[in-house]
Amino acid sequence: MKILVVDDEQDVRLLFEQRFRREIRNGELFFYFSFSGEEALTFLRDHPSEVILILSDINMPGISGLELLGEIRRNNPLAPPVVMMITAYGDEENHRRALSLGANDFLTKPLDFSALKEKLKGIYEG
Repeated sequence: MKILVVDDEQDVRLLFEQRFRREIRNGELFFYFSFSGEEALTFLRDHPSEVILILSDINMPGISGLELLGEIRRNNPLAPPVVMMITAYGDEENHRRALSLGANDFLTKPLDFSALKEKLKGIYEG
């Protein structure tokens, strides 16, 4: 399963590669990384229907994760069917807005990687 992770924090790449080392090595998961909403939109335009899941931070400079989500759902018919939003703030307003824009799930930082692995397993196995 190919996953696009969108987060303005550069260290997220190393964190995901460490936490999913076995799944990456076994060829179960493959991660792409974009470090801004703009970069993510360019990636999706250049690689239509290549990824099946997007994990996006909400709070980013430039295009926020919520703006990115709205853009994906409006203008990218081949975009992944599953989009999970990630935020350091578990406030109800962001949660409600993300769901209304078409998010499939809402995760809070710091990420519980065990729970995330279970959610991903449910997607790529089922």
